[in-house]
Amino acid sequence: MTYRFSQVDVFSSDPCLGNPVAVILDAQELDDATLRRFSVWTNLSECTFVLPPTISGADYRVRIFSMNLELPFAGHPTLGTARAWLDAGGVPANDGMIIQECEAGLVPIRIEGDLLSFAAPPLQRSGPVDPQLADELLDILGADPARVLDMQWLDNGPGWVGVLMDSAQSVLDLWPDASNYPGRWDIGVIGAHPEGSEKAFEVRGFFTEGTEPLREDPVTGSLNASAAQWLIATGRATAPYIAGQGSAMGRNGEIFISAQDEQLWVGGRAEVILSGTANL
Repeated sequence: MTYRFSQVDVFSSDPCLGNPVAVILDAQELDDATLRRFSVWTNLSECTFVLPPTISGADYRVRIFSMNLELPFAGHPTLGTARAWLDAGGVPANDGMIIQECEAGLVPIRIEGDLLSFAAPPLQRSGPVDPQLADELLDILGADPARVLDMQWLDNGPGWVGVLMDSAQSVLDLWPDASNYPGRWDIGVIGAHPEGSEKAFEVRGFFTEGTEPLREDPVTGSLNASAAQWLIATGRATAPYIAGQGSAMGRNGEIFISAQDEQLWVGGRAEVILSGTANL
């Protein structure tokens, strides 16, 4: 059967310099095995499938896969799915606001011209990292402990652990290797740019999938959401600010962090690059 398909570039003003997500629309006839097989086949960090909502007030339901693993929430797939849904003719029930249903619950998405912003979800796990895990993270990152300012659980669904470094350059200089530590890893690294820079922070996100080597995600909405919550709560940042991600991969990710009525919003531009049908 054929299904409407879009591939959306998220979190960049420049086409093909953000993070792509594959979106299958009207996916209610697909079984779980097909969802996972297609997600792995795309070889993208995430793939999403749009379904009719099951919760009152939602405009649509989405299932989010990172290769084989289904995620309760992820940031750039949220914005990419919203853009694909709008591009395919979706009309939100509330003007200027999409309500997305996912495993983590209902996620509001603001529409402000070509900028889409999701409400940062609450953390599922926070707090300090135990010493053994901290040592393993430092070894994987190849980071000089003297350049690490803090570590914190930043899990809002994908399982992130945050590592705050002394500068954006220290973040960009990392060459991580998790080959000595098999298993699932979700590591976010953050460092401040010099004062007065256009982008306040540089962010990098690393993850593993099964037995595969550590991969870098070009631009990561969920990580930037939880990192912003951490940085603002500890007085290291104030909203609004712009974070950068993807520089180490030749991308130009721009994440717009803002706050309104005590709600933190994570925004970016999203553009449909490819559209057509998928034969599944």
